[in-house]
Amino acid sequence: MIVITTPTGNIGRQVLDRVLAGDQPVRVIVRDPATLPADVRDRVEVIQGSHGDRRVVTRAFDGAGAVFWLYPPDRGADDVVESYVGFTRPAAEAMRDQGVKRVVDVSSLGRGTAYAGRAGQATASLAMDDLIAGTGVAFRALALPGFMDNMLRQARALQEQGVFFGALAPDLKLPTVATRDIAAVAARLLLDTTWTSRQELPVLGPEDLSNNDMAAVISEVLGKPVRYEQVPAEALGKRLTGHSVSEAVARAILDMMTAVNNGLYDGAARTPQHAVDTPTTFRRWCEDVLRPAVQAA
Repeated sequence: MIVITTPTGNIGRQVLDRVLAGDQPVRVIVRDPATLPADVRDRVEVIQGSHGDRRVVTRAFDGAGAVFWLYPPDRGADDVVESYVGFTRPAAEAMRDQGVKRVVDVSSLGRGTAYAGRAGQATASLAMDDLIAGTGVAFRALALPGFMDNMLRQARALQEQGVFFGALAPDLKLPTVATRDIAAVAARLLLDTTWTSRQELPVLGPEDLSNNDMAAVISEVLGKPVRYEQVPAEALGKRLTGHSVSEAVARAILDMMTAVNNGLYDGAARTPQHAVDTPTTFRRWCEDVLRPAVQAA
């Protein structure tokens, strides 16, 4: 039995689709079963509720060989590290008590760097990993950089202004990965019953790009000039808190961006295998996903 959390989310639904192509029974945890496509509901066992609820995860993890774990961010959290760890703690206890064999979670790059302990959301993700690893289950933490798919939030700005915004330095080259590749890696691990160890797995995508590099690619794909504009941290923080984000969450986002600017992702070494496991280039993703989204914005 494979258990999928967040089965209607951007990553979770793609993991679910891929796992359903395998030959193992699947169980999902979802607050509202009606949000699942009808054809999916017919093929899975549904446990209704929050995966932060001990009673729910105890039922869901009964007889589970593998669990896909993804923390659903709380935009109103007063303490981001405690939000990640506190939400995950009941599940970690249930993983241990119910004898779950393997867990794959969605986390962040940065462990072992000088900024790991003061990187906001990334620090919270690493603390969550430590909690899960401490249960003794076989564990793969998918250590991730930024997602290509985050650019979709700026589809309207790209369409109307030919610009996208961010807090990162414009010429800083960083790994970036498509969520469809993350889902493919997660599904492969969930369907593989042979691994038993605990380790972090960097999921880097096939190339490092700066925001200026991305602007050049987007310009070519959209057929019009596009530029990147770096936003001062203070202005970005005000923008976040103006959109129902708590001060603690806004600070955690800014702290992570500052840490990335200063080398949070430097500890991950790219190998040829990354191009095999995560083959989607930014150009291909723009052609397949971003261009249609911008045209529809």
